[in-house]
Amino acid sequence: MRTRRLIRVAILGQGLVATHFAVGLERLKRNEIRDYGVPLRDRIKYSYDDIEIVVSYDVDKSKIGRTVYDIALKVFDERNVPSTLKDIEIREGIHLGSLKGLPFEASGREEKIGLDNAIEEIVDDWKNLGIDIVLNLITTEPAVEFMELSKLQEALETTRLSATQAYAYALARYSRRSRSSAFINNIPVPIANDDAFVKLYVESNAVVFGDDASTGATPLTSDILEHMRERNRFVIDIAQFNIGGNTDFLSLDQPERNVMKKHTKSSIVRDILGYEAPNYIKPTGYLEPLGDKKFVAMILEYLSFNEFKDEIYIVARINDSPALAGLLVDLVRLGKIAIDRGVYGTCYPINAFYMKRPGPRGSKAIAKFKAYQMLLEWLGLNEN
Repeated sequence: MRTRRLIRVAILGQGLVATHFAVGLERLKRNEIRDYGVPLRDRIKYSYDDIEIVVSYDVDKSKIGRTVYDIALKVFDERNVPSTLKDIEIREGIHLGSLKGLPFEASGREEKIGLDNAIEEIVDDWKNLGIDIVLNLITTEPAVEFMELSKLQEALETTRLSATQAYAYALARYSRRSRSSAFINNIPVPIANDDAFVKLYVESNAVVFGDDASTGATPLTSDILEHMRERNRFVIDIAQFNIGGNTDFLSLDQPERNVMKKHTKSSIVRDILGYEAPNYIKPTGYLEPLGDKKFVAMILEYLSFNEFKDEIYIVARINDSPALAGLLVDLVRLGKIAIDRGVYGTCYPINAFYMKRPGPRGSKAIAKFKAYQMLLEWLGLNEN
């Protein structure tokens, strides 16, 4: 008989990130890998063993009804895929066009029974499973902010929500009826930056972390910008681009999806420098042979003393999905800590370190090394 874990997790979107997270987490529990890429490591009260993934949702018909183990075999050698993943079923989720225009055959529950009934079914699922944390890892999709609860409710009634927003609404409904829970929004759709959702979560005793998990080049860029600000170097311009070959980069080939990502990436410039520097910071292309190991390049021009112009160039190759998967190990545990403390709505000290566009609305992106100190202070940890 399996021991019931303290933190029960539902995954939305069984893509590469979710698969790396599931495989890596189980291997951490077995001491088969070291916990590189998990910033807080063993410094907080919940351990890796406390986490249990109990269900996954997807709209790709080739995944629905299968197990996470089945999907992991397509990515990893069988020897590195824990058999415990055979227990995690991938169930049909909410589509609302989230894969529209992409080369997948997709279906969602709402197409058969309507959106409100689909949300009800998922809420019942979570009640039966005792979910604490919902990880949103679906493909980047276009969406607009509601800001007012009345507009959110109207959008629900007229089915004018994105899939992320529908899931986020489902979690609020679940928290009101069953138990306080956390929604971790790892894509650019505004949830932690939408006043309507933050207010709804306060009223529902729920918490959201977001928006858009920060991995790869973005945290590096933010720390370089802080370096420039502290040394009073004037940034003339900055260009940073990413090219990758995974599904998320494929989706970002569509302008309406790309604009969501560009906003969360480029907003750090004014937030940190305090002025507008001309910038081009966004995913710039899809090249299938690159796979999950994206290509990153950056150039930053600035004026130093006596107005001499200097330049910084960076070129990197980064495994995209594992970088985020490691952060999720922290975010799941922090979600449970926030629930334990009764921190409802959203939580800036967590968002500032882990997210590109930290909520609540109006909050500034800051350098990640400063955000890390803020996070440790929030947790009551002493760096020394």
